[in-house]
Amino acid sequence: MNAIDSEPVLEARARASGSSFYLAMRLMPREQRQAMFEIYSFCRAVDDIADNGGPRDLHLAQLQRWRHDVDAIYAGAAPQPLQTLAEAIRTFDLRRDDFSTVIDGMEMDVIAPIRAPDWATLDLYCDRVASAVGRLCVRVFKMEDGQGVALAHHLGRALQLTNILRDIDADAGIGRLYLPQEALSAAGITSTEPLEAIANPAIDRACAPVVARAQRHFVESDAIIARSPPRVVRTPRVMSAAYRSILERLVARGWLPPRAPVKRRRAQLVWIVLCHGIL
Repeated sequence: MNAIDSEPVLEARARASGSSFYLAMRLMPREQRQAMFEIYSFCRAVDDIADNGGPRDLHLAQLQRWRHDVDAIYAGAAPQPLQTLAEAIRTFDLRRDDFSTVIDGMEMDVIAPIRAPDWATLDLYCDRVASAVGRLCVRVFKMEDGQGVALAHHLGRALQLTNILRDIDADAGIGRLYLPQEALSAAGITSTEPLEAIANPAIDRACAPVVARAQRHFVESDAIIARSPPRVVRTPRVMSAAYRSILERLVARGWLPPRAPVKRRRAQLVWIVLCHGIL
């Protein structure tokens, strides 16, 4: 199988450098910042495969190519476009299983549109697409293994559940509905057709248990951050504060249609970086 093309990798890196969370990455020393940048770029590249329209078999093949190239890195034969990712892997002893797990999560989106999964499946999805990323990041933060894995578990899930609550309209537009079946049923919503389900007047009640679970994960992750050396957890502290702000704004707005978009505010993120990352 051919190695990954350089163009998608370069595009993902360009998007990473233009992201608002690049501000949070810049709090870190250069070597750690570069490693975080490489992890983010990898995640953007595989996420773009899962989100782009087109033939399922093509996307599965593209994800398989990424598996092949991650294996090549660990075999000491990194493709040229992935040399800097390979350097980050060596420097911070990043685990191959975590990269594979992220790809597993993207495959869940490619194989078939996710529609009203049960809680267990949703939790597995969150672990794969978010907490696995966190497990890579905490090694770059140089956290102690036990605390680092716990932080990745809770903060990853808190961030992903917040994304799901924020993006229900965009996800429904591409045929996806991540709200769990149990929450929909408890609210009296029987349809799993995404656009129909999110237009139901009971959608607020269906979102409430997802909000509660995200809030619990934020509480747990903040407790771990509070017990950790401040310099080690500056970046996750910024990310937690930024996403908690988004969740609070979503709750204040509610989910009854029409739903005004809730976006990250760059000025607010700068303030969060100053308060939590520098001051």
